[in-house]
Amino acid sequence: MELFLLSNGKLADDAPLLGYAQPQLHAMIARRAIRSAVLIPYAIIRGDHAQRAADLSASLGIAVRTVDAFTSPAEAIAQAELILISGGNTWLLNQMLHEQGLIVAIQRAVRERQVPYVGWSAGCNVATPSIRTTNDMPVRSSVVLPALGLFPVQINPHYLDASVSGHMGETRDERLAEFCAVNPSESVIALREGSFLHLHDDRLRYHSVRNEDF
Repeated sequence: MELFLLSNGKLADDAPLLGYAQPQLHAMIARRAIRSAVLIPYAIIRGDHAQRAADLSASLGIAVRTVDAFTSPAEAIAQAELILISGGNTWLLNQMLHEQGLIVAIQRAVRERQVPYVGWSAGCNVATPSIRTTNDMPVRSSVVLPALGLFPVQINPHYLDASVSGHMGETRDERLAEFCAVNPSESVIALREGSFLHLHDDRLRYHSVRNEDF
């Protein structure tokens, strides 16, 4: 099994999508001789799905089609050489994965057919057991459904430990501490911007543009 779980898609508005992880992603694509990828864009609410696919194609150097371009979502996953799940709203993404019957399909593709998985932001969240450590608002009324569970530990992307003057709400650290207090048997990996996890077989690597330790 091979997973790339990224905190964010870009380091700046004019930066290439997934640019800070390009060396590792290009190496994986070359090693596996991947020619195309399937993009699941369900988390994107106000963006253009086709443009997101085009941006990814330019960044990764392979053909990228959205899951909507296939006869059915199941067919898209069945044909996938590489699965890409975009950032956006985690609640909407997870609900759509369930509604489209893609939870088991993706799990089998990644675990049994060894299809690599690349997810950033919301796409990173849904790779974990649940979406309880997302930063997003539940824009649609829904229960907290299980996520893909490909990675065994909860992740909080876009982690920021700064405290904003005048802001009286909980800090990110306080919210994560609340989660751990309610769920003492669980851990959370907080990923800062520009960092990602790469799981290949049984080896986990942490990468950061700031050269920080894990």
